Amino acid sequence: MKYIILVPDGLADEPVKELDGKTPMEAASTPHMDFLAQNGLCALVQTIPDGMSPGSDVGNLALMGYDPRKNFSGRACLEAANLGIKLKKDEVVFRCNLVTVQDEKMVDYSAGHISSDESRNLIEHLERAIDWPDVRFYPGKSYRHLMVVKTLNVQAMSAVKTTPPHDIMGKPLKAYLPAGPLSDILIRIMEKSKEILAVHQINKIRGESGENPGNMVWLWGQGAKPELPSFKDSWGLTGSVISAVDLVNGIGRLAGLDVIDVPGANGYYDTNYKGKAEYALDSLKKHDFVYVHVEATDEAGHNGDWKAKKECCEHFDDKVVGTILKYFKKSQEVRVLVSPDHPTPVAVRSHTKAPVPFVMWGDGIAANGAKEYSEKAAALGGIKFNSGREMVGFFLKN
Repeated sequence: MKYIILVPDGLADEPVKELDGKTPMEAASTPHMDFLAQNGLCALVQTIPDGMSPGSDVGNLALMGYDPRKNFSGRACLEAANLGIKLKKDEVVFRCNLVTVQDEKMVDYSAGHISSDESRNLIEHLERAIDWPDVRFYPGKSYRHLMVVKTLNVQAMSAVKTTPPHDIMGKPLKAYLPAGPLSDILIRIMEKSKEILAVHQINKIRGESGENPGNMVWLWGQGAKPELPSFKDSWGLTGSVISAVDLVNGIGRLAGLDVIDVPGANGYYDTNYKGKAEYALDSLKKHDFVYVHVEATDEAGHNGDWKAKKECCEHFDDKVVGTILKYFKKSQEVRVLVSPDHPTPVAVRSHTKAPVPFVMWGDGIAANGAKEYSEKAAALGGIKFNSGREMVGFFLKN
């Protein structure tokens, strides 16, 4: 039996006025996901446990079959695992976004989705300019980077209150700066970064070209050295993970899954959708499980762009789900699960913790009468799993 989990990050949404009260998923043409719903189980799952923030870290842990309440130790440490950063016992790692700020407000959480080459230059310059021995910066992809701090009090540093920059678009920075014991060092770094990055040649060029500059780093999502039970020990399967996002790949590495790099997979609207599906199919020659994550739908939600979200949903259906179905449609030895990790409504431009619609199809999965794959159809099914782990357990073991 082959098991495939496909994750359109943040796809679940709320009714959009411009779409005549439909969600982007309802408005999109999705014949392949509709086929899964009509011939499989379409229902709801609560991926975000009570009391936890609705992040992709928590949501993707849940969709890989883990209990975030037991296994979550911070977003940044999961990303660090993918970059090969070995955290010591006296170190805490922070997610370090390159952002655009203006008039002391958050203008863009991604600095215009700055290129990896540009951002690497900015982050490396920042580290040289700050030159603090207990602080190290690690360039990642596009606007997503990491900062490691050596501290005498890991527990206090890990407990500093921080806020994701995509949650405060257009809002004053002051109200969302790090807070609590040891937050002062983080604020100093963030304020210092504004002075250093504002005058960098790359940002001058971006400004002259009408692009948002990466004129500040925003620190958030911290964590200490992580531990995660292996996927094989948990479910008895070997597998692989495919994503353009360090966070998801980091979970995969910690879980003992193969991490597959797909050319052209960039985490944005123009990612290599079909390539992800093709590489997933190839990985199933060696393994019985693959987890395919697509970030584009989440980015559209954060950007408040319902048109792009609808289009990305259609690309996901056509090039990811369609490619998988074309290969397996006549097989009785496969199960496919499609589920977002959390909603990212275009109206709020941030994550919410509402239950998400999922569909699972394949050998031994009975249909429950859905006509399409959508938020409304899933709710009408009358079935709800209380956790991602519960749903994945049903999917893998039934």
